[in-house]
Amino acid sequence: MFADNMRQLGQLIATAMFIWAILPEWFHQQFRQFLEKYFVKLIGYVCPYIKIKFDEYNDEYFQRSKAYAAIERYLGANSSDKAKRLKANVFRNCKSVVLNMDDYEEVVDKFKGVTVWWASCVTIRGRNEEERRFYRLTCHRKDRDFVTKVYVKHVLDEGEAIALRSRQRKLYTNNKNESAWDVYRRGTWSSIVFEHPSTFDTLAMDPRKKKEILDDLMTFSRSKDYYKKIGKSWKRGYLLYGPPGTGKSSMIAAMANLLEYDIYDLELASVKDNTGLRKLLIETSSKSIIVIEDIDCSLDLTGQRKSKKEDDKEDEKEKKKKKKKEEGSEVTLSGLLNFIDGLWSACGSERLIVFTTNHVKKLDPALIRRGRMDKHIEMSYCCFETFKVLAKNYLDIESHELFETIGRMLGETKMTPADVAENLMPKSNEEVAEICLKKLIKSLEDAKEVARLKAMEDEKIKAKDEEDEDEDDEEEEEEVDS
Repeated sequence: MFADNMRQLGQLIATAMFIWAILPEWFHQQFRQFLEKYFVKLIGYVCPYIKIKFDEYNDEYFQRSKAYAAIERYLGANSSDKAKRLKANVFRNCKSVVLNMDDYEEVVDKFKGVTVWWASCVTIRGRNEEERRFYRLTCHRKDRDFVTKVYVKHVLDEGEAIALRSRQRKLYTNNKNESAWDVYRRGTWSSIVFEHPSTFDTLAMDPRKKKEILDDLMTFSRSKDYYKKIGKSWKRGYLLYGPPGTGKSSMIAAMANLLEYDIYDLELASVKDNTGLRKLLIETSSKSIIVIEDIDCSLDLTGQRKSKKEDDKEDEKEKKKKKKKEEGSEVTLSGLLNFIDGLWSACGSERLIVFTTNHVKKLDPALIRRGRMDKHIEMSYCCFETFKVLAKNYLDIESHELFETIGRMLGETKMTPADVAENLMPKSNEEVAEICLKKLIKSLEDAKEVARLKAMEDEKIKAKDEEDEDEDDEEEEEEVDS
């Protein structure tokens, strides 16, 4: 029956196109539009089938349609074996191949006795010849309610379930300022597969602090209903601060591996303005960690905010210098605060926002207050407990006669976990654990001597400054007496 109807429809369309071709060119444009409008209506009366269109992108190009992505996954899993032309995406180091319908391909799907037809379509629009993709669903008019209320929901739910089963975690970075066409074509984020090996088992940190962070993360991941109950967005902020080499980036990777979240590494200097920042936030997914590393070095967001009077007095030349330094970025502290916990932050759920810094005192208090950065985690120098974790990871030993000496020296000398790990890593197959431990002791002795010499130098500078101050005071007293 469907084949006969389609054949009749084809004949009708061919006849109409022939008549249209022989119409005189001098027909008025409005009359032609009139004919087009009612021709479509005529086809609608004759054809018993309806069509539903699912666009890949919204008109604002803010984000890829979740419905389109779910349909793509559903058809790839359930209907790709019925298609004659396919396109392949290769994942997981070329070990996994996902097949989807190629452009202009059509397949048939049946669900609970109802038959529907899917088509993968592409249209070219605009002066830039933009490609816009969409899926077209065709069904019989009598099945309209079932298809729209039951079948489409089944497709979307199944597409989401497939995404969870085959999910491959990614590391995203935001693209630099681009035109609307580039954003539409490539998106606001670029990504690679996230395969960082860091876990909480390998993380060099005091076990008590590590357990506290683990418990906090697991509590957050199970608190969807609680956040809804108290009327807050399901998100949590973490501030990681400490000297370079203390494991802040490894901590972020361990968080992602524990919760199986994607990571969005946000480079603020590449964001044009607050509107661009909001667009980036909209395109982040749930179950993700949004990271701004070295927030103290990001634009002019880290100092104390100036009063209006002071801001009015700021020299115009300095403003130009600052604008040039920031490469045209107009992201403001207010925009960033709204990004963290304003109205726009509620457009997603189950997300962590992580800031890292080497200089926590430089940050504006409004940026790191509780409610924005809910948990402050100090990543400090290597202690004895941290060293034991590193010794287990790098040398596969849990005790040694040199441990006592190393523990005492770590209490006297500041050394980052990264420096300790570098000394513990064997440089050849002939280096045994004892050689590596002795190498660490030597490095600790050298670091202690460097610190001693620096302290002596600082004392000399301080004494010289005090001497100069005394001389200045004496000169002022002599001037007063004279």
